[in-house]
Amino acid sequence: MPRISRSRSLVTALSSLALAAAGLTVAAGTAHAQSCSQDYLPLPDPSCQPGDFNPDVTQSTIGSTICVSGWTATVRPSSSYTTALKKTQIVEYGFTDTSTSDYEEDHFVPLELGGSPKSALNLWPEPQYGTKTAANKDTVENKLKKAVCAGTVTLADAQDAIVTDWTTALSDLGLS
Repeated sequence: MPRISRSRSLVTALSSLALAAAGLTVAAGTAHAQSCSQDYLPLPDPSCQPGDFNPDVTQSTIGSTICVSGWTATVRPSSSYTTALKKTQIVEYGFTDTSTSDYEEDHFVPLELGGSPKSALNLWPEPQYGTKTAANKDTVENKLKKAVCAGTVTLADAQDAIVTDWTTALSDLGLS
């Protein structure tokens, strides 16, 4: 019997670890989603998605990474990965609309500015409804990338501006 008991303990420990990695906690044998607040919209909850960076993208590597046409396609995660994460995060945010088509699993720090491709700290279900949507953010991201690649803004300043508040990033950097 000790062998079975150890196996169950190992399975329980591994299951708890897997749930924790997915942002879930175990209490009395049930899994509960951690709470991410919608109060920060159109930004993600900073306690859930503070942003995360790709260590391969630095000011000295932008000429061989983000400033190369098509580079983001080489690091973009698969839709199966982002869709599974989106489903989990929609629950974590407590969105009543659970239709995945109403959200873009968006990189808070965009790939175009050296955001981490697969980190759950950098990906979040951004609503595609409202006045400030993922499409609006895409326009900001593209302008910031152009400024970084043109040398008018540093990568660090662009990253900081987008994480602080993407809705004011262009004006904060004098680009609007």
